Amino acid sequence: MEYAAIRHFADKRYCYAVEKGRFLIRLETKKDDVVSVILHVQDKYLPLKMMDTRQRYPMKIACVDNYIDYYEVTLNIDVVCLRYFFEIKDTAGNTAYYGNHNFYSECITDLDRMFDCPQNLREEEMFVLPDWAKNKVVYQIFPSRFATDKEVSDEEWYQSPIGHQADLKGSLRGIINHLDHIKNLGADVIYMTPVFSSNSSHKYNIDDYYTIDPSFGTKEDLKELVEKAHHMGMYVILDGVFNHTAVDFFAFRDIREKKEQSKYLNWYYINDFPLVMEWGKKPNYKTFSYAGMMPKLNLQNKETADFVIDVAAYWIRECDIDGWRLDVADEINHAFWKRFRREIKAVKKDILIVGEIWHFAGDFLEGDEWDSIMNYQFYHAVKDLVALGQMNAASFMGSLNFMKGNLNQRLEGYLWNFIDTHDTERFLHSVQQDVRKQKLATALQLLLPGMPMIYYGDEVGMRGGPDPDCRRGMLWDERRQDKELFCFYQTLIRIRHEYPVLTEGEIAAQYAKNDAGLIYIKRRLENQSILLIFHTQSGNEELLELKGMKNLVDGRAFSGILGDYEAAVLIS
Repeated sequence: MEYAAIRHFADKRYCYAVEKGRFLIRLETKKDDVVSVILHVQDKYLPLKMMDTRQRYPMKIACVDNYIDYYEVTLNIDVVCLRYFFEIKDTAGNTAYYGNHNFYSECITDLDRMFDCPQNLREEEMFVLPDWAKNKVVYQIFPSRFATDKEVSDEEWYQSPIGHQADLKGSLRGIINHLDHIKNLGADVIYMTPVFSSNSSHKYNIDDYYTIDPSFGTKEDLKELVEKAHHMGMYVILDGVFNHTAVDFFAFRDIREKKEQSKYLNWYYINDFPLVMEWGKKPNYKTFSYAGMMPKLNLQNKETADFVIDVAAYWIRECDIDGWRLDVADEINHAFWKRFRREIKAVKKDILIVGEIWHFAGDFLEGDEWDSIMNYQFYHAVKDLVALGQMNAASFMGSLNFMKGNLNQRLEGYLWNFIDTHDTERFLHSVQQDVRKQKLATALQLLLPGMPMIYYGDEVGMRGGPDPDCRRGMLWDERRQDKELFCFYQTLIRIRHEYPVLTEGEIAAQYAKNDAGLIYIKRRLENQSILLIFHTQSGNEELLELKGMKNLVDGRAFSGILGDYEAAVLIS
């Protein structure tokens, strides 16, 4: 038994309340090293001579990543404080008892050698998420390039490649005029990159957080967009750029003018004067990614934090938005995000808070900061599997299970799973315009739990290389659209909406066949079961034992043959 691989802490990742009186406890072991785990529990304060509260719960493997088996059990408790330990049996027949971070050869009887879980504390820290958002489909819009209500020639609109400075006159009114497209696709949530005053096409250098950029429209336009989206059953999320500002933002402008005498010095991280702002030189103040035009805000300063929180609350109150996606959120301190969550949730209880982070974010996802993240773990896994061919089917499943095994169970339906964004090359570009591979990536995105995020235009075959070329004008000319691809997206989203077993069902079976490039996932919910099969390679695969089952992807009886990069959703 590999003791060093066995891991458990009595904290919000390994021991937490899923609802009042119901707790999940998790243990990690080395992959394929352990054959059984039993959780032993008892009341901390009731002595055995008064009442025997000892109970045993067999634990099951909830998921397996590439290195670790994650054992879990959910139990009902009604105690002041729970004491517990694990009985672990390995493949060689050895048994160890694990409590309070130590291993023993005999069953643990000393309470002080057990793990400790105060029930009230954990229930008061329970992860509460907005019910409306779970497993919803998100549609990302880059407002400068999505749609316009002005006169723009086709030559200008469809220019490719495209640069940062291209002005396609995108507007909120343009988005309003095309809400039917988003609804017809089947998306539930609209996420827009920044819409506030800025001198760039991307608007990530904001100079006035209380003003909609005049090129996009007005606050009244945003209100109307949100109202119409709500009327159509959709939600709207804005992009919160709170890590940094533009150099023309009032506080930084004051520093540029008054230098050491500015009352806003503590709003930023200024090393010395004069300010080094020339292109190609490292600034002498903190910035986003050494970009001198994007000075970093000091959110440890109360006045700065007050300002940002007021901005976030203002747009909720004024326009009834449904969430904030937080730019470069991992570069802002935890104390601020804890305060941000408390105060923003007080304005609108079911607001959704999503952090942008390009790596594992467990410390931000413990219930007191963000509700979700942009799931780059999913993005990289899909790219490695489908586009680069550097990952096999089993490793892909293991990569996704790493997230499942290391985050709160509730988060699975809230992670933003995407295959490209405004910061990456288009997925179609990654696969050299092979639409079959984009369909497979889309199937992995839309048929698994989470909040799949579709980058505008992917559904009609948008092309584009790395930023900024991934931000071309949306393909509104139907002659330029891949209509068959659009129907494919529609179909998968409809299946997702009509069959909650896809996202809510428990996993009855899950395995991969690397030699054939096949992933199998069987889910069950009440009396309904469904089988997902993803073929991640080229060349036909015969699955004759499944022949005749209905394939929801094409609405026909399954032929028993799965072609290149195809997916099937089978029901009896």
